[in-house]
Amino acid sequence: MPQVKRVAMLSLHTSPLEQPGSGDAGGMNVYVRSVALELARSGTEVEIFTRATDPEQRADVQLAPGVKVRHVPAGPVRRVPKEQLPFLDLATAVAEAQPFLLEGGFDVVHSHYWVSGTAGLAVARQWDLPLVHTMHTMARVKNLQAQPGESPEPQIRIDGEQQIVRGATRLIANTSTEAAELETLYGADPRTVDVVAPGVDLNVFSPRGRPGVQAGRGFLPGVFHVVFAGRIQRMKGPQVLVEAAAELRRRRPDIPLRVSILGAGSGSQVLDLAPLIRSLGLQDTVSLRPPVQPHQLADWFRSADVVAVPSFSESFGLVALEAQACGTPVLAANVGGLPKAVRHGRSGVLVNGHAPGRWAEELEALYDGTERRRALGEGAAAHAQAFGWRRTAMLTAESYREAADQFASRSVRK
Repeated sequence: MPQVKRVAMLSLHTSPLEQPGSGDAGGMNVYVRSVALELARSGTEVEIFTRATDPEQRADVQLAPGVKVRHVPAGPVRRVPKEQLPFLDLATAVAEAQPFLLEGGFDVVHSHYWVSGTAGLAVARQWDLPLVHTMHTMARVKNLQAQPGESPEPQIRIDGEQQIVRGATRLIANTSTEAAELETLYGADPRTVDVVAPGVDLNVFSPRGRPGVQAGRGFLPGVFHVVFAGRIQRMKGPQVLVEAAAELRRRRPDIPLRVSILGAGSGSQVLDLAPLIRSLGLQDTVSLRPPVQPHQLADWFRSADVVAVPSFSESFGLVALEAQACGTPVLAANVGGLPKAVRHGRSGVLVNGHAPGRWAEELEALYDGTERRRALGEGAAAHAQAFGWRRTAMLTAESYREAADQFASRSVRK
């Protein structure tokens, strides 16, 4: 089987250097960065190509030994919502990448999200390389789960994803559910789909606090603290948590509830929660806070009694995994990859549907069940141990080798 020593990763619409939870940055940014770092530690060099968004950005950033981030000119050199990126000249990004690819002598191209996948198809063709692609989210899945009033994902994205499925050498799915969706909704050949679960940084996200930072359950003594972390978009469901908090307060005014929402939004999908919080009279119960760095996020998770993940669509759910690694039980929607990330009844609770009343009931039960919460927290920490990034990188490298072997076999037959 051919060796894979150098990989070109494409993450055009968002950079691994950006703060997760802000703008379009989220779990995918963590994924790209973490997998690249672990691949480099095992001897595979990685160069990540992302779109330049600031004139002051350096063309190249050495993220770590063996991992370099290259800022590629494509469209205006400023932040552009990902919804607008398909209309930019992405061929320019490919053209700008060509000199680097010549220098690099890459063995595989690995694209992330459909915008990069379309560029990845062109790169792979021009440089006679196998393409491995990770969808992260899919338009047809999101459209099936869209909420009333939400704009459907555009046809240009659906068509682009279909082209990627047809043209990629191999596809990486986060879960077996996602693999099945690739097969049923896009006609993917199951022989070309590899299931590789994302991971978690178990050194950062752990039940133990940082030196000098007090660890332990509880935001304030006697307070039932619920945390949400992620992009503030309707699809992520923070509005469900806010409405559930209002219902819980009406039902059980004796519960000393505090809800902390960490994140931001951008583009057409941004959700302004402040008016909803005011209309429900929750100014003293729900606080909106900016996204934070990983070590601080781990402190927030350790301060929580429960972390809520009320997403309507989730390819996996890194936040759920990171929270569990901190020993905090998770209350998550029973959608997408969350049933894989959360072990129902052992590390958290999966909720069917998004009715605020149902979520309020589950929060109430978790508040009343102090011993149950403790047991779920212990189970959460144990469950997360199986999801280190090293394992993700190892399985990703196997997919690369399969792609290289498959590609070489095709070339010989030609």
